[in-house]
Amino acid sequence: MSLQCAKIDTITAMMRKMITLAAVAGVAVSVVQAPASASTSSALSASSSTATTPLSLRGGLTLELPSSWHVYGGGDQIRVVTGACARPKSHYFEPKCRSFWVMGQQAIKTGGEGFQPYNPNKGPFYPAVDVAQCATDPSLGQVLGKAIAVGYRAVGVGHRAQYRVWPGRCVRYDNGEQKSTFNQREWYLPKERVLIVDQWGTPGLPTILKNAVWR
Repeated sequence: MSLQCAKIDTITAMMRKMITLAAVAGVAVSVVQAPASASTSSALSASSSTATTPLSLRGGLTLELPSSWHVYGGGDQIRVVTGACARPKSHYFEPKCRSFWVMGQQAIKTGGEGFQPYNPNKGPFYPAVDVAQCATDPSLGQVLGKAIAVGYRAVGVGHRAQYRVWPGRCVRYDNGEQKSTFNQREWYLPKERVLIVDQWGTPGLPTILKNAVWR
């Protein structure tokens, strides 16, 4: 990303204060425990859990999540924690928290770099004006590059999301040296104003979205 790359050379070893999205109000989220159906259990074979929990979102979208995953937040900023996470209720850029996000209309309005409206044709979801912490290591900054995958993916029957994969680099703040890499996957439903963002390569997530239900 051009703005990030321009800044990385001038950032000192001391961590800059990161500006993140403020919590916003939105459509309420309903989470109800339910046993897994045979088809859903098959779709989630990558998960160690055989039971699922339906997560009901805006526009009638329902995702069947493994019962071992946990949902935090609500409205237009929902974090689904899938593994180890010290502070699951923290902001989007909280490092060392295995999770993915489901963003709604209000979060999308300021989801672009510099808190501009999110537009996948212009760049990834990146609600910040500085180099944010790397998801896997808070001592490193993250730099996102040009999308390496662009297309469409099914999210339930009759709904197609704009799909992109943005390559990420975890770099030192003092000299920009790359230490590790990751991919930021995004599924965006512009009509429904729903955006799913995943920096952890969450196993089974594409299948969960493909088998989503619209009510």
